[in-house]
Parts: sequence; C-alpha cells; structure tokens
Amino acid sequence: MAEKYDIEKATEYEKVLARLENTFGDWFNGKMESPSMTSNLYPYTKIFEPIKINRLEVKNRIVMGPMGNINIADEDGRPSEKMIAYFEARAKGGVGLITTGLVPTSHGIDPTVTEKDNLSYFPRIDRSRTNLVGWRNLAYAVHNYGSKIFIQLTPGLGRVGNPECLLSKLKLPVSASMNPNFYIPAIPCKKLSTGACKKIIKKTAQAAADAKACNIDGVYLHGHEGYLLEQMTNTAYNRRLLGRYSNWQQFGLDMVAKIRERCGAKYPIMYRIDLSLMLNATYGENLKKIKSLKKFRDERLVIETLEYMENLVKAGVDIFDVDLGSYDNWWLPHPPSSMPSGCYLEISQIVKDYFKEKNIKSNAGLEVPVVAVGKLGYPDLAEQALRDDKCDMVMLARPLLADPEWANKAYAGKTQDIRPCIGCHEACIKEFVDGGHPQCAVCPTTAFETGMLDGIKKAETKKKVAVIGAGPAGVVASKTLVLRGYDVTLYEKEDVVGGTLNVASVPKIKYELKNYVKYLTKLVDDMKKEKNFKVVFGKKVTAEELKEEKYDAIITATGSSQVGLPIKGAVQKHVCSAVEALKDVEKLKNAKNIVIVGGGDSGCELAYMLKYEMDKNVTIVEIAPTLMTNSCTANRGHILHYLDKAGVKCYNCSTVSEIGTDTVEIMTNSSKTVPSPYDTWTPVLPDNIHNPLAKKIKSIPKAVSVEADLVVLAAGTVSNNELYKKLQEIVAAPVIYNVGDSNACGKVFTAVKSAFNVAKNI
Repeated sequence: MAEKYDIEKATEYEKVLARLENTFGDWFNGKMESPSMTSNLYPYTKIFEPIKINRLEVKNRIVMGPMGNINIADEDGRPSEKMIAYFEARAKGGVGLITTGLVPTSHGIDPTVTEKDNLSYFPRIDRSRTNLVGWRNLAYAVHNYGSKIFIQLTPGLGRVGNPECLLSKLKLPVSASMNPNFYIPAIPCKKLSTGACKKIIKKTAQAAADAKACNIDGVYLHGHEGYLLEQMTNTAYNRRLLGRYSNWQQFGLDMVAKIRERCGAKYPIMYRIDLSLMLNATYGENLKKIKSLKKFRDERLVIETLEYMENLVKAGVDIFDVDLGSYDNWWLPHPPSSMPSGCYLEISQIVKDYFKEKNIKSNAGLEVPVVAVGKLGYPDLAEQALRDDKCDMVMLARPLLADPEWANKAYAGKTQDIRPCIGCHEACIKEFVDGGHPQCAVCPTTAFETGMLDGIKKAETKKKVAVIGAGPAGVVASKTLVLRGYDVTLYEKEDVVGGTLNVASVPKIKYELKNYVKYLTKLVDDMKKEKNFKVVFGKKVTAEELKEEKYDAIITATGSSQVGLPIKGAVQKHVCSAVEALKDVEKLKNAKNIVIVGGGDSGCELAYMLKYEMDKNVTIVEIAPTLMTNSCTANRGHILHYLDKAGVKCYNCSTVSEIGTDTVEIMTNSSKTVPSPYDTWTPVLPDNIHNPLAKKIKSIPKAVSVEADLVVLAAGTVSNNELYKKLQEIVAAPVIYNVGDSNACGKVFTAVKSAFNVAKNI
C-alpha cells in the first residue's frame, strides 16, 4: 500500500510530529501560550452554534469527553444513580454532546475487561436486559436538558488491560499479535484468532443496536491510545501475516459496517483515533533499545491514518475526534498540567485540511466534523479554534469535571466564574487507577451529584464559624459555609489567598495552578460582598483569640511545611528547601550547579523549571527506585521524558551522605538491576498490586561527588497542626475540625474534598 502515498507529503507529516515532540518540552518559551479565563471573544458565537452529525442536530459545539466511568456503575454493569446524576449534571450545565467512558463489548473474549464472578468495574450494556434500564434512564436524564449522548464502545483493552487475569482466571491478556502487556511487560498477550475477532465485531454491533433501543443518540468507537481496536488497526501492534485481519484496516472497517447494518444509515457513529502513536517521534533510536517497545517501531504513519479515516467514512463513520499518543507515552493522550493548552489544534487542522482537499463527505452527504481535543477548557481558546476553522467541535473532559456549568457560564459571559482544571490527574485518572472512580481535585461534588443538582441547601439554624487559612481548603470551606447561610470569618496570616499554591505555581509549567489561585481569589472577593462573610488578612490568629469570639465551630486549614533532612552539612547558607527556593528566585538565578535532594513531584518540577527556564546544571538525588512515584503516569511521564532529553542527571536508589561547601557526596547504587530513572514506558504499579515477575534490585554501592553551589531539599512535608491541637486543648469551640494539609499532607484533591464535606455537614 505504501507505494500509493505521496512520499514528500508523508515526510512532511512526520516532521510535524517531530517538531511537536520538541515543542512540548519548552513550549512556554515563546512557542505556545499559557491561557487564562479571559472573555475577550465574548459572545461565543461559534461555540454555541448548532451542528449536524448525520441526521442528529446538536445544540452547540461542546463535547464532553470520555472520562472512564470506572467503578461508578453497579457491579453488574448497570448505570447507577450516581452515574446518571454525574452525566445529568453536565447536561444541566449546557453541554451539547455527552460521551460516556469505556463500555467493553468483548466480555468472554478479552479476559481483562471482566472480573471474577462475571462482575465488572466498567459499565455494561451486554450482560442482561436489566442493564438496559439504567441506560434508558441515563438517556432520559440527559435529554431533559436538550443534550445528546453517545455511548463509548471499546472492543477490548488487549495489551493495556489489567494482567491480573493471569492470576485470577489463568488466562493471558489478548492482542492483535504477540505483544507484551503494558503494566507487566514480562507477561505476553495471546494473539486473537480470526473467529474471536468476528465475535467481537458481532458483540459490538449488538451493543450499538441495544444503545439505539435505549434512546442513546449514537455510538462512539474507542480506536486510539493503544486499546484493542487500535491494536488491530495499527501496524505497530498488528503484525499478522495471514487471514482477513492481516489487513490492518479491516477490523475497524468491518466493525463500522456491521454497526451500520444493525443500526441503519441514520444512526451516528463517532470514532476516536490518534493521528499517530508518536512512538518513533518520542523515543527515536531508543525505541530499538527499550525491550518492551522494540516490536512497535513500525507504527502507522500519519498519511496511513488519514487514508484509514477516509475509508472509515466510506464504511459509515460520521465524526472523528483526533489526538496523539498511546499508553507508552501516556502524557500525549492525557496531557497533564505541564503541557500546553490547545496542544493538538494543529492535529485537528491536518485532518480538516485533508478532508477538504479530498472532498470527503459522510454517507449523509455532510462534511465530516472533526473534534479537537487537548486542554481546550478556556472559552477564548476554544472559540478562536472554531473561528479559525481548525476544528468543528471542541472536546472538554477534565474541564467539565472541574466545572459542570462550564457551558452555561461561558454562554452567559461569566468566564471568570469557571472553576479551572489544574491538570493534576490526581482525582480523575489516578483515582480510578488506584481503585476509586473518577472525581475532581477542584470540584468536590464530581461523581457525588446525587441529591445535589440544585446546589447546596441553606442550613436551618445559622451558626458562627471561623476558618483559619486561605489556601484551597480554607476558601472552599468558607464558600460552602457562606452558601449555607452561616456567619463566616476567614483568617489568613499572609496578605493573599492561595497558601502554598502561590509558591507551587511559580514554574511556568504550573500556569493552571496559577489560574486556580486567581479563581480562589475571586471567590473570596465575591464573598466579601456578602453580609455573612468577613476576611482578616495579615493576622496569625491565636487559639485564645478564637475562643474569645465564641464561635459555634472552628475549621483549621493551616497547611503544611517542608521537612528537613538529617544530612551532614544540611545547615549551610547554600542549602534551602524547595519552598524557600521558589520564594527567592534570585537565589536560583545566581547559582550554576544545583542539586535537588528528593525526586518527588516538587523536586522534579523544580528541576524542570531550573533547566528549561534558567538553563542550570541540575542533578536530582532520590532514595527510591522511581522518581515521582506517587504522581499520575501521564504527569510523571511528561516531566521525566523531558528531564531526560535536557540532560538532567537523576540518581535513583541513592542517598546524600554529606553536603560540602561546593560539592554533594552521594552514595549511589551502580548495579545494572537499578531501573532507569527516566522510564516513562512502564507505569509504577499501585502499592497493593504485587508483580511476581519483578526483578530484584541488587546493591553495588558507589560513591559519587557532584559539584553544587546550591542544594535544595525537596523531601516532603509535615502538617502544621499546632493551632488545631491548641484549640482542642482549650476547648475553643463546641466543634473543631482540621482539614487539608494541616490534617493530612496530600494534594489539592484531598484538601478540597475534606474541606467541602466538613463544611457541608457542620
């Protein structure tokens, strides 16, 4: 097939990928913008223009992207009241088209999608007719507000599925060919037979027919990111030599044709695809050296993807959303806080131009809409993309978890009231990877909307409450209490809102955190207009003063402090904490060789800033085998990949034995069994998941001396709970709560969640 391609055009496309790969490292150095919640283009005429998909009219150009829905349905797969309320809140918020998360259609064939006893952590539409009731109720709930909904069907997970099926069912994961499992590469995947492939296609078409019968408005095939449909339709994974599906396009084309046969010509079919896995662009020559990725070098080219999309339209696809990447470079399909907003507009533009040049029309005779994805949660950015004809619709996933009312607020011109996503992935992706269900770090009601669609109810009895600390926990607690009608006084020892987020948002890659601080500040400014709210800045209030005020309840949200380390030489002028370093950027500018002790999120993000913003020589020392161990795979992957590209030296399995006046003495493990600190292609498994095939790390100690004129300690935090303890001791109020980091050091997610729930229930 390759001889048909315009070689010059194909090369041009691959050069675009290489350029983007480089751009995503230092995008903030004049290459891409860091948007904020401005309303310069209001009114948003393009965002709120109707659009037709096949014969279906959608009221605006906003698509709610799929966000996993894992563990949010009942165990038998039926959409629960929780799941229905979750989607209903986004429909009420004004979204035009809602898409569900993954709904597998390969139960009984792909052993990774079903758990023991025929249970599932995914929603199901295949197990029993009683499941259809949940889907019908979901459709009604969404349609009440004039929104449309597509069900996202996946033919399976394949190599990116949970390999625990090997222990629980004694069955290997499956794939298009003999591919290694993503989570544990030592576990191989069994090649699907042609018969099994045909059964999956039949099951998927039946699921589509059932969805149509449930009044679901369309189906949405998950064909990107390395899931099973992609594995069958990408030459990186499909290396079959014989049979019908040795033609890598055939599985997808057969599936679409079968859905068309079962659902008719007028039923919308949407297809999620990546223009490229970008494995070669990401890893280059290293792709030949990385054992678990070696087989994947012959990935589908951009020009091949475009031809495949053209054939999919002929088979019956009505609309596409398109991005880049796979699980093996997970930051691409899940762009984290450190990546730029609007990162894939050039990709949707390529598809738009190709369709226009080839005059590609759907079976309904319409232009095929192209949905742009990639951190488009800023109305001005989304509107401009539509006005520039870079896409036909914009997909918002995490922004709609952060604020279900995004669409309504944008339509009304209340852009600055939109609660911004901070790109952390902590409560959405990482939460369900760790065993929970998708939530949101900044929106405590996400996936807990049941009974709250009308907002927070006023309290029957007014109370007088003090909140200490104006970080995220303190502001959220105050806002919740004010909405309930309580008299609230917020105390903050500094003169600004945000707490430690003001320091954490100093690096340019933390622009979304800075936007969140602006949002919190506006919340406080708006509350100042309320008679039942008062804020006291610049005062470190004491327990005794609070007791004198005779509050009915007190909430402490006094944050945390960084801990020191018992290292010889740690008490010197050129040694400081990460917080101190970010508060005094001049100190960083005056240093040349900087050693960071601690390879967690704060240490690695600081290293990124030092290298890409200041061009410093940076070394990271981490005692654990992996860096950013507790961060989401997407977030850690992006940071570590570009630290590697920039030449930041990382010593894992290492300790600092002494800090000298101009050197740092390190004891490192020089054994070849020590994993690469830059490993972004293998995820860090949750602590409760045992990998019986993991190789043991041997110890070969080696002393290393590193030059350093500045040493930064980034070794974690400790709760500032002294005030809370004192309040408890003197019984300063009938009820005293401690929330956020001052209760338990964590993330914005845990701070906001604890603050909201305490304030809601006082």
